[in-house]
Amino acid sequence: MGAISLRAVEKAYGHGPKAVKVIHGVDAEIPDGEFIVIVGPSGCGKSTLLRMVAGLEEITGGEIAIGGRVVNRLEPAERDIAMVFQNYALYPHMSVYDNMAYGLKIAKVPKAEIEVRVQKAAKILELGGLLDRKPRQLSGGQRQRVAMGRAIVRQPQVFLFDEPLSNLDAKLRAQTRLEIQKLHQELGVTSLFVTHDQVEAMTLAERMIVMNAGRIEQIGTPEQVYGRPATTFVAGFIGSPPMNLLPGQADGSRFTIGSQTLSLPAAAPRGGKLLLGVRPEHADLHPQGGWPLKVELLEMLGAERLVYGRLGDAAFTLRIDGTLVPPRPGDMVSLHVEPHHLHWYDADTGQRVG
Repeated sequence: MGAISLRAVEKAYGHGPKAVKVIHGVDAEIPDGEFIVIVGPSGCGKSTLLRMVAGLEEITGGEIAIGGRVVNRLEPAERDIAMVFQNYALYPHMSVYDNMAYGLKIAKVPKAEIEVRVQKAAKILELGGLLDRKPRQLSGGQRQRVAMGRAIVRQPQVFLFDEPLSNLDAKLRAQTRLEIQKLHQELGVTSLFVTHDQVEAMTLAERMIVMNAGRIEQIGTPEQVYGRPATTFVAGFIGSPPMNLLPGQADGSRFTIGSQTLSLPAAAPRGGKLLLGVRPEHADLHPQGGWPLKVELLEMLGAERLVYGRLGDAAFTLRIDGTLVPPRPGDMVSLHVEPHHLHWYDADTGQRVG
């Protein structure tokens, strides 16, 4: 069983008053067989957290358990995990077969068993015709598949992926994402996947852990995280373009942004200073009587256009169908937003209030 428990996990570098704390009491429960993506900007602590699960970083406080066994003091080799790195970490002088088999040979697995495991992994990853090649004879995508094959043959309780697609071009990243999804469906092994790329997170995750500055901002399915961001950080990080966050004063069904007062389709959850969130695709052009947007700039993206403008004193981005006749810079257009597409946040804490 590969369930992972993170209980008040902390990490600090240094000691005493000069210690720098980078992970602040992380709590998470990951059931056996789940594919979890840890996503966040550079420096948020996601790779550090993954390396603590792997045993490559000591934890300063808290507890990590894998399969019900506390692993705080266990060496990486004793944790029954397999890790796939960003830089592949293949032995250049070894063949694909030997790279995949090396860990099993060190563990003194019988030769016949090694053959069975390597051939099975090669079949899953479509590496059968490449087993005699050296890494230098492979493409980046093929090398990454070899790195995944090396992890598969270990038959671990947990797979750990540390930004494994970062070195691939956009097309290969998309292909490899599909391969990883198929791999998880076939093997069903608990997986932690670290990335800064929200597209990878949204497409791969069964659940996501969104991190910021060493803390968890939200845990949920991609649909939950995208549909109801728990904080303004999540609202601004997940989604491209990000959610519009409009600062203003709420009073019932009225919301004032600077000198502009908007009529709301539903009353705000409370009065006073709030942030109103609206995703770019959830506002529609309306013939009249809606929110007045002054158009400043347009971007053509093929199937859609982005319209940049201002609502009162606040910047606003609108996503429209690329087949529509677009407004022009300088035009005033009206916007309509359905009540269930309004998101409300506390202006001081950034926490969701409605």
